[in-house]
Amino acid sequence: MTEIPPDRRLRILSTSDLAGIDISLTDVLGTVEGAYRTLADGLSDNPRKLTVKPSDGHSVSYAMLGRDGTREVVAIKTSYKHGLDKGREDQHYYTTLTLYDDVTGLPVAMMDCSRIGSLRTPAVTALLARELAVPGTRTALVIGTGTQGRLALPFLVTALPGLERLMVSGTHPDGLPAVQKELRTHFPDRDLEIVSDLQAAAGEADVIVATAGGHTPAAVEADWLKEGALSVLVGHGLAPSTLHSADRVVATSEAQMNVTGTDMADADGKLPSVDAEFPTVLVGTGTGRTSPTERIFAYNSGLVVTDIALGHRFAQLALDAGRGTEVALWQ
Repeated sequence: MTEIPPDRRLRILSTSDLAGIDISLTDVLGTVEGAYRTLADGLSDNPRKLTVKPSDGHSVSYAMLGRDGTREVVAIKTSYKHGLDKGREDQHYYTTLTLYDDVTGLPVAMMDCSRIGSLRTPAVTALLARELAVPGTRTALVIGTGTQGRLALPFLVTALPGLERLMVSGTHPDGLPAVQKELRTHFPDRDLEIVSDLQAAAGEADVIVATAGGHTPAAVEADWLKEGALSVLVGHGLAPSTLHSADRVVATSEAQMNVTGTDMADADGKLPSVDAEFPTVLVGTGTGRTSPTERIFAYNSGLVVTDIALGHRFAQLALDAGRGTEVALWQ
């Protein structure tokens, strides 16, 4: 049999292939931060994502192309979610990442991107909190108990080890125990406080992370927040007033906030301008917090360069472990 040349083979990394990869929270944080710094230095490319959504809103799909200048890797990520008009159990979600080596011109791998995204997003939230939270931050509140809600606190504690009071608000019956279990997996000595009065909890939190799904009844208002509070929007759980009344607005990408953050628009359909984009804050060319009393709103939308960096890290670990299946896709 004729051997298939390397440029005709593609390594496929499945959900189960990636599930067995052991990676620390610190490793994830460092990889994601490095991707932002490379982008801010002008070495990476992260074009605006393409979006397709039917008029009835039952599904949404995205395509994101990017290049990591440090790793010299080009990649495209696709994301498709169906059943947005239904409950969590009836929704379908598929996301993939395909990586190419921009030095050799050969494919690296095609992988399920669900674990990459599930780790990348809370890592970004933790970095936002590290850079934007008021000095001496001690209290964090997470709204939502899905995948992002479960991972938010472990990443926050990793980035802000001085956190003392950890709170969660959620309505899903299986979600609250899952958040507790995830926290104890990484930090066995940390306790979780389940809150029933969201307004009171929001008024005591230095950092609020909203990760809930679109059907959540939670909607923290601006006048609930204490001086100096940082509100990070990942999913849902913050009312538009937290954005429009903020003293300062920081986004991972203003362009992407304008595409995916339309549910936070005011009565005229407008979003406020962004004071700084987060990559510039990390490298010091943009300004984050300017005073301990200002309330900051941070919008966490995914940038494909962070998926590329973390996906490439997973691909390296998987290939080193001999994981995946080679497919003669172009044969």
